[in-house]
This record gives sequence, C-alpha cells and structure tokens, in this order.
Amino acid sequence: MNKSSQSELENQSDELRANIDDVLILDYQIADDLVDHLDNEIEKKHIPNEASIAHWLSTAIRHLQAHSAQGSQFSLALNLPVEISVRIVSRSESAMLNQSYRGKDSPTNVLSFESDLPDYIPSHLIGDLVICGPIVVEEANAQSKSTSAHWSHMCIHGCLHLLGFDHIEDDDAKQMETLEVDILYKLGIDDPYQIR
Repeated sequence: MNKSSQSELENQSDELRANIDDVLILDYQIADDLVDHLDNEIEKKHIPNEASIAHWLSTAIRHLQAHSAQGSQFSLALNLPVEISVRIVSRSESAMLNQSYRGKDSPTNVLSFESDLPDYIPSHLIGDLVICGPIVVEEANAQSKSTSAHWSHMCIHGCLHLLGFDHIEDDDAKQMETLEVDILYKLGIDDPYQIR
C-alpha cells in the first residue's frame, strides 16, 4: 500500500472514531471462558470486533437522535455521549444470567440490563448488553443470515431495550421492530423479520 492510500485509510478511521466518540462510549469485553472455547480461526471470525459493535450502536443512537430532533413518536432525551458496556459471553454465562435475572434455565441471544444508577450520580451509562456469541452464530446459520447481519441486529435490539423499548405488547413490538428495520437499513442490512 502506498503512503497516500495508507494516509487516506488512517483519516477515514480517525473520522469514524470521532463520529462514534461524540455519541457513544463503548466498554467492549469478551468473556475469558468464551475465548477458551474458540477453537479455531473460523469460530473467531464470527465474533465482531469493537469497531463493528461501536459502528452498529452509534448508528442506532444517531437514528434515534434524528427522530428526537424531528419530534417523532420515537423521541428520547439522550444525554450524549451514551455509554454502553457490551460483554460477549459463552452459553454457560448466558444461561446463568438468564436464570438469575429472568428465571429461564437456558442461554439466550442478548440480555439487556438498564443502568440503575441514581439520578444524582452524573453518568452517561445507559446499561449493559450481554450477548451470547455461540447462540448468535447458531441463530444466524439457522435463519440463513450472515453472522455480521445478525450480530448487528442483536446489538441494535439490545440497545433499544436499554433505551426503554420493549416487545411485550403487540403495538410496542411493532414500534421496536420498525426502528430495528430502519436502523439496519441504514447499515445496508435487510429486514430481519422477512421470512426467507
């Protein structure tokens, strides 16, 4: 690669980092027991890096920020930058957390834990996402989706939960799915709810 091309790539990387930094502070973790179970490079390539997760989450936040500025039904008061912790875990850690917090005795794709810091403590933390890597990869394969597309969907889905969206009632589910589809479209990803 010549110096000019390398310089252009570095500038693009700096620009992306600056765009993410003004809306998102990301704490990215991969659980040690998951790393121990990643036996080969094929499995490792299915775990997204920090930059990918930051890009997906910052796209979601920007989308919601734009809706808020327009006064849409999706308006939220976002204290930017928001801080999110994303921990990628094994089946066993996901199952343990799912049992402890939801009473379900199995691993799940994504768990969202909204921040419970009191209002008088200044913080940008909106919460933690715990994503089970093996489950996300399994689901992507079963649904004939790229693993990257499914990872981005799970990150956006979890982020929306952290911001107060849910899918318990039909109307709420429709609203949340609409947001997910719109954000994924911005990332060039097809509607994950379309039957293939």
